[in-house]
Amino acid sequence: MGAYNWVSLGGLFALLGLGWLLSAHRRRLNVRCVLVGVGLQLLLGLAVFRAPGRTRFFGHLNAGVNRVMVAAQRGQEFVFGPLSDPEAMAGAFGPRGGFVLATQALPLIIFFASAMALLYYWGVMQRLIRAFAWVFTRLMRVSGAESLCAASNIFVGVESATTVRPYLAAMTRSELCTVLTAGMATIASTVLFMYARIVGQSLPNIAGHLISASLMSAPAAIVMSKVLLPETDRPETLGRIARAAYEREGSAIEAVIGGATAGTKLLVGIVALLIAFLGLVGVLDLVLAPAGEGCEHVVNRVGGWLGAEWTVDFAWSLERLLGYVMWPFAVIIGVPPEDSLLAGELLGKRLVVTEVVAYQDLAVLMRAGEAAATQPAAAGAHFVHARSPVIVAYALCGFAHVASLAIFVGGVSALVPQRRGDLAAVGPRALLAATLACLMTGAVAGVFFRGGPTVL
Repeated sequence: MGAYNWVSLGGLFALLGLGWLLSAHRRRLNVRCVLVGVGLQLLLGLAVFRAPGRTRFFGHLNAGVNRVMVAAQRGQEFVFGPLSDPEAMAGAFGPRGGFVLATQALPLIIFFASAMALLYYWGVMQRLIRAFAWVFTRLMRVSGAESLCAASNIFVGVESATTVRPYLAAMTRSELCTVLTAGMATIASTVLFMYARIVGQSLPNIAGHLISASLMSAPAAIVMSKVLLPETDRPETLGRIARAAYEREGSAIEAVIGGATAGTKLLVGIVALLIAFLGLVGVLDLVLAPAGEGCEHVVNRVGGWLGAEWTVDFAWSLERLLGYVMWPFAVIIGVPPEDSLLAGELLGKRLVVTEVVAYQDLAVLMRAGEAAATQPAAAGAHFVHARSPVIVAYALCGFAHVASLAIFVGGVSALVPQRRGDLAAVGPRALLAATLACLMTGAVAGVFFRGGPTVL
C-alpha cells in the first residue's frame, strides 16, 4: 500500500472517531455493529479493487448497463428527437452544449423506475432485499426492521420506508435515525444509472462502481447512525428478521404504469429542487461577492499601511466557502493535497445543491483533466491525481443533502404522523451520519485504489 492508501485507512477510523465524539450516548456504543459494518465495507472494497477477474467482471457489467441504457433511450429519442443525442447537440452548439441533463439523463429515471416496479412484481427485488437484511440483522446485531429498511435503500429511495410501515410506530429513536440515515447515505437504482450516464465517458466502468458504492454505504449508514445515536431502548424486532410489507400490483402492465408514474414524480421533484436550490445559491453568491471584495480591499489596504507586499483574493462564493469547510474531510479520506480543495467543493455542493450538480461538475473536471494532457494552457481546473476523482465519485454516491433531509423526514412522517416530532428531532443527526457514512465509503475506495488510467 502507498502513502495515500494509509491516509485513507486512517481517515476511515478518524471519521468513526469524529462520530463517537459527537455521539449522544458515548458509553452505549455497539462495538460489534461498528466492527462488523467496517469489516463489510473493507471486504466489499477488497473485492471491488483487488479480487482476481475484477476488471473483466466490471467491464462486462458496465457494458451490459450501457447496452440497457442505449436501448432505454428509444423512448427519449422518440419524444425529444435530436435533443436526446449528445453528438447531435455538440455538433449544433459546440462541445459545451453536447450534454443536456433534462433530455439525456433525467428521463432514464422513468425507465428504471418502471423496470424496478416490474422486478418487484416478479419478486426479484424482495429476495435480494431479504438477503441483505438477513446479513445486517444477524451479523451487526441490530433490529430486523431497520436492517430491512437499510437493505431496501440499496435499491430504492424514500419509498423504502413503506417496507417497514407496520413497525414504524413502535420504533425507537435510534431506529428512526437509522431509517433516515440509510435513505440519505445510499442512492436509488432509479437515479444511479443517470449518474453513470453523466460521468461514464470519463471514468471507465463507473456504473459497476456506483453500484458498489451504494452497497458499501448501507452498512456504513447503520454504523454511523448507531455511533451518533446509539440504542438506549430494546427494539421490537431486535435479532429477528422483519417481514416486509409490499403492495403487489395486479399485473405486470399495471406495475410498469405505476413505476413510470412514480418515476415521473421523482423526475419532476429533482428538476424542481435543482431550479430552486441553484437559484438560491446564485442569489447568495450575489450577496457574498461584494462582502468578499470589501474584505479584500480592507486587508490589502492594511498591508499597504504596514509596508507589506501582499495581495489577498477574497473571491467569495458558497462553492468556495463550502470547499474550505469540506477540505479537511477530503484530505483525511485520501485525496492528495493538490486536489483536496476541488474535492471539498464537490462534497460541499452535494450537501447543498444535491449530488446531481456535484456529479456534473465532476464530469467537467474530468474532461478538463483529459484536455490538460494535450493542451495544458487551454485546460481549466482539474484533478492532478488519478485517485482523486475515484474517491470523490464514491463519496458523492448518496442522497446526503439538505433537500433530501426534508424529503425523507416528510415522507416517513406521512406514513407515521404520530412520530413526526421524533423524526424532526433526529433528522439533523441522521444527515450528519449519512454524510460521514458517504465519506467512509470514499475512504474505503481510497484504501484499495492503486492508481492508473482507469478506475480499476
